[in-house]
Amino acid sequence: MTAKKFQLQLLAWFDKSGRKDLPWQQDITPYRVWLSEVMLQQTQVVTVIPYFNKFTQQYPTAKDLANAPLDDVLSLWAGLGYYARARNLHKAAQQIDALGFPETLEALIELPGVGRSTAGAILSIVFAKSHAILDGNVRRVLARFKAIEGWTGGSAVNKQLWEISEYYTPKARVADYTQAMMDLGATVCTRSKPLCQQCPLQAECQALLTDKVHLLPTPKKTKKIPVKQLVFAMVTNKSGEVLLEKRPPTGIWGGLWSVPELENKQEIPIWLDKQGLILHETEELGIKRHTFSHYHLDYLPIRLIVDSPTNNVMEAGFRIWYKHTQDKNIALPAPIKQLFDEFREE
Repeated sequence: MTAKKFQLQLLAWFDKSGRKDLPWQQDITPYRVWLSEVMLQQTQVVTVIPYFNKFTQQYPTAKDLANAPLDDVLSLWAGLGYYARARNLHKAAQQIDALGFPETLEALIELPGVGRSTAGAILSIVFAKSHAILDGNVRRVLARFKAIEGWTGGSAVNKQLWEISEYYTPKARVADYTQAMMDLGATVCTRSKPLCQQCPLQAECQALLTDKVHLLPTPKKTKKIPVKQLVFAMVTNKSGEVLLEKRPPTGIWGGLWSVPELENKQEIPIWLDKQGLILHETEELGIKRHTFSHYHLDYLPIRLIVDSPTNNVMEAGFRIWYKHTQDKNIALPAPIKQLFDEFREE
């Protein structure tokens, strides 16, 4: 299929069936599109919409975001996952505030958290500059259309897909084309149960013609995911406040507030003694599992109700006493927030 025919058929489908009422498609600005593209990395549209609306209400411009405390940004992001995106967003907003919004691929890629595909989408949608994209949806569409085998994240296949994406990307209507490619992957050429009979490219889709749609894209060879076990110490005082610690700025749940983590239950008395805390009562809340991209976390929450907490336990900026029924504006990992929602003091 020629590039022209590919573009015409895709755009005709988009004009009829594409999404045009998403929040970031209204009042288009570089800031709003950049924010949406970062949020959409590894996250579905339906999940992103409420977060995008909250962010644009709280931080309507890059300057507002740049001037916000990181804790507040992380709090607003809490639950969306992949928290490095929020930290990068905050850093990038400060660069944008200082230097202005970049308008070239090279300059955009210099922003924390912005890669080639995200930059291409921003330039295409905001500035009508012709740049290819290759997010997860587009990878799937092109891998099936050309019946390309092999994991799409591998260097050789990735290079091939970029070349194909560049070949089909038009000069005219590039904003609509970019949105159309993302929409096609998200709503028609889906990972499971694709709606091939609704696809504008079905007549020349090599995967469909060779009955390989269910096999492509080739999945990455998976390794058995390891399981890590921890105890979550929900240290609670007589006022119903729970002791929280601020996690390191990088790594899992970087920069968020969480409860102390212990290797096992046997560490509890040693840890309490070290903190100068007197144990009054304990309550095990049942083992739970949270799955990260590269391991399962089986955690046992144990409520430790303490008498006479001393100031020894507190460290400025690192530890706080927190009451979930009162203090909401704090960045908590989703499993910790869920624990507080389930077992909060009445």
